[in-house]
Amino acid sequence: MTTRRGDQGQSTVEFALVLPLVVLVVLFIVQAGLVVRDQLLVSHAAREAARAAAVSDNDRPSAATMAARQAGNLDAERVSATTTMVDGDASVRVLISYRSITGIPIIGSLVPDIDLESTVVMRVESDRKHRS
Repeated sequence: MTTRRGDQGQSTVEFALVLPLVVLVVLFIVQAGLVVRDQLLVSHAAREAARAAAVSDNDRPSAATMAARQAGNLDAERVSATTTMVDGDASVRVLISYRSITGIPIIGSLVPDIDLESTVVMRVESDRKHRS
């Protein structure tokens, strides 16, 4: 195969032009994967917090917050839990909020931090309700 005299470095130049775009797309995909992972962890923390609040006989909000912070690999400083009683105190609703930091180089400055939330409602199972 013969090449023309001026075409010898063409593929190198094309690669150098396309490489930054490919790296940017890969970094966006990695950042999206980290946000999806955080959302799954927030959903898990909400389930754990609702369960802890549902079986607690004492301070339901504290039990929910403690369970949410211990539930997964989330930064405990960015986790907040809101607990409310619903259905005439027969159920507890827990809302977990978490700020997912977009810290991937280059992408972190292009994409703002993302606020994630998950809500779970669970029937109260404490002993106080079942005693007569």
